Amino acid sequence: MTIQHLTRATLATALLATFSHAALAQEPEDVQVPDGNSVALETVGVGTIKYMCETNDAGDVAWVFKGPSAALNDGEGAQVGSYYGPPATWEAMDGSKVTGTELATAANGDGNIPLQLVEANPAEGDGAMSGVSYIQRLNTEGGVAPDMACDADHEGAIAIVTYQADYIFWSAE
Repeated sequence: MTIQHLTRATLATALLATFSHAALAQEPEDVQVPDGNSVALETVGVGTIKYMCETNDAGDVAWVFKGPSAALNDGEGAQVGSYYGPPATWEAMDGSKVTGTELATAANGDGNIPLQLVEANPAEGDGAMSGVSYIQRLNTEGGVAPDMACDADHEGAIAIVTYQADYIFWSAE
């Protein structure tokens, strides 16, 4: 019975991996990871994004992105890391962490932050983030600036919005 259970678990893992790669291939070309990389870690980020009503770079009073704060969870919902910023930082529970440079984004529907492709900088510390080459943000839900007044009368107001996204960490093959 144990062998049968292990076989089922192995088959389920293989099917999940196949499905995940097939789903990733359907993402917009702009946010696809270059050939020569393979998935190192798949997580779901669940958290918040902070915005502040202030004068933006264009000189307009608007909601300005201030940074994320999210738990990175594995497939069973256990926290395996955190995502925070600025600067955008993905940190594993073992203390290893990466920052990166945004290469591309792609729209993901009204009310959702865009999909994203980030090229990772070399990791700090040894651990789960060591060797990460790219990070994808996929399947985003929520996270956009609030749909409420932001003008000179509201300057300095802070809004915290919830979001969820898949964060896929890639390493060079």
